[in-house]
Amino acid sequence: MAGPFRVALSGDFRKPDGTPTYPDFDLAPLRSAPGVEMLFLDVADPLRAEHLEDVDALILLTHRFTAESVPRSGRLAVVARFGVGYDTVDVDACTRAGIALVITPDGVRRPVAVSIITLMLALTGKLLVKDRLTREAAAGFARRSEHMGMGLVGRTLGSLGIGNIGAEMFRMARPFDMTFIAHDPAADPAVAAELGIELVGLDDVFRRADILSVSCPLTPQTHHLVNADRIALMKPTAYVINTARGPIVDQAALTQALQARRIAGAGLDVLEQEPPDPDDPILKLDNAILTPHALCWTDQCFAGNGAADVRAVLEVQRGRVPRGVVNRAVLDAPRWRERLAEFGRRFGAGP
Repeated sequence: MAGPFRVALSGDFRKPDGTPTYPDFDLAPLRSAPGVEMLFLDVADPLRAEHLEDVDALILLTHRFTAESVPRSGRLAVVARFGVGYDTVDVDACTRAGIALVITPDGVRRPVAVSIITLMLALTGKLLVKDRLTREAAAGFARRSEHMGMGLVGRTLGSLGIGNIGAEMFRMARPFDMTFIAHDPAADPAVAAELGIELVGLDDVFRRADILSVSCPLTPQTHHLVNADRIALMKPTAYVINTARGPIVDQAALTQALQARRIAGAGLDVLEQEPPDPDDPILKLDNAILTPHALCWTDQCFAGNGAADVRAVLEVQRGRVPRGVVNRAVLDAPRWRERLAEFGRRFGAGP
């Protein structure tokens, strides 16, 4: 192995005119790192293997990385996903090829938790309704009392998942004096105890929550976890918030429940189909707040995600295991360990 450590960025990091899609992603640390050569891939979705044959690391935005994206050279060592979701990446294919998949939980933890709190306050305070009333002038002011909000003291905040983002949501919600419950088969009881969260069964979290947030990854097991039967368990005054992935919620069932006013409302930053069909009935509802899978997008969020990805690939270059590895089984594979050791020897740092 010889030459520089080559880091590729997926083509969607640049606009058609060559300018950066997200200027807050600071590439200076990557450009100035000794021994690193940086390049942008051509736009392709999914990524094409022939574009990655002579690449050591990939920083991936929204393009898909499938089994057909894996280069035959065996050189690619790490895929660093820009964000915390990785449903666009074939994890099994990465593991088979000895490629570590890295995500950026530190970059999204606070921004997504802020998004959940934003939706909770907007829903319970009837923010959009009251905005519309105000724009109707005297006629709208005359109907203010018809749209009373819901106070949060003593209400129950529930979560499907208390991982990185779910736990941060509960930390941020402490000043509201709410009761905390969650369902998470993989929950750390110590974290739950520290945050004052009661761990409950799946049906119980639907029955008891006044605000139910979806904060779990999309997997075959969580697909349509929020479905018609479980929505039917909820209080008529309850709200659903989803900032995770759209298919975790059966959107048709949720739409029907919102249309029938069987629950009070929903705040969705993610949908089953993105972008939605213009005729999707959920777009017509006045008891749903919808944002385009971008509510957490701030300068700080994108700077944090970018910095985490740059750190990850530079750690690999120096022969060290990066933070945020999803497929940790790959770390014990002889092929991965040999490459990591070789990187350490070449670029001046041991594992």
